[in-house]
Amino acid sequence: MTGPIGRRRFLSASLGAAGAASIAARAQAQGDYPSRPVTLVVPWAAGGSTDAVARILAAKLSSDVGRPFVVDNRTGANGTIGFASVARARPDGYTLLVGTVSTYAMAPHLYQLPYDNGRAFTGIGLVAAMPIILVVPKASPARTLAEFIELAKKPNSRMAYANSGSGSSTHLATELFLQSAGIDMPDVGYRGGAPAVQGTLTGEAQMVMQAASGLVPFIQSGDLRALAISSRERSPVAPEVPTFREQGFPDYEVLEHIALLAPAGTPEPIVRRLGAAARAAMEAPETLERLAALGVTPDVRPPEDWPAYFEAENAKWREVIRARNIRVQ
Repeated sequence: MTGPIGRRRFLSASLGAAGAASIAARAQAQGDYPSRPVTLVVPWAAGGSTDAVARILAAKLSSDVGRPFVVDNRTGANGTIGFASVARARPDGYTLLVGTVSTYAMAPHLYQLPYDNGRAFTGIGLVAAMPIILVVPKASPARTLAEFIELAKKPNSRMAYANSGSGSSTHLATELFLQSAGIDMPDVGYRGGAPAVQGTLTGEAQMVMQAASGLVPFIQSGDLRALAISSRERSPVAPEVPTFREQGFPDYEVLEHIALLAPAGTPEPIVRRLGAAARAAMEAPETLERLAALGVTPDVRPPEDWPAYFEAENAKWREVIRARNIRVQ
């Protein structure tokens, strides 16, 4: 029994006509993918760093692939509303998610989520990273990280740090630093990164840790003094700023990673195709130039690296949240 008719009869006999039709439809859909616009859900408001990276990626994918990739901002509940919407989406490659470490590795240990974060998504891979910088006001007597720690440990110290949002990546990065340095320091709460930076500029708080993109202009103007950056190596975003590792914290590395995810069950050929397309888009010269202007560095990793990375980040932040007794009100 040979030829198309024979193969169809074999499929029908083995799986039934419905099963054969389903396999044929999926094969055709994967071969034509994408045949219509693809939605990139961003669980944060327009205008932020993650949204900016998503729009750069979407524009380049649209150009390279020849189909529209459209950003859809679905905000709320510290990013988990957008995550929940994609967890419910059809796993056909037409609804994707631009996630950050705060939503896929931190939120599960802080909130009761309406989805299983470890099972609801397939990792297409990491696409970019934003280092975090520790800064102090220009009036601070601390010129180095060691001097800052010494000041903070004084018995009469009244130093506090600016917290841009409980459970955020910068909040947990700060708590991990305090734990590593053996410092007890209260926080001053703010509604977002910009107000937290402003509170540090005015001296209401004596330190803030934020993504480099929001701090570089103030560092360059001299209004804030950078003491350390959280990447493993010095960053081209601020090459003059030493790393925590250089200053006695060999295990301290925190990056606000941005990942591209899909609903669990998305066919592997589509995941691989998206992973390759994302790599090409993020490593294109014009993309690198636009990312550099945002203080973002490409950090592209393939789908097969996702499970190990995901498990490591979840274990890391689960322990920080437990050890520091962090609760979200």
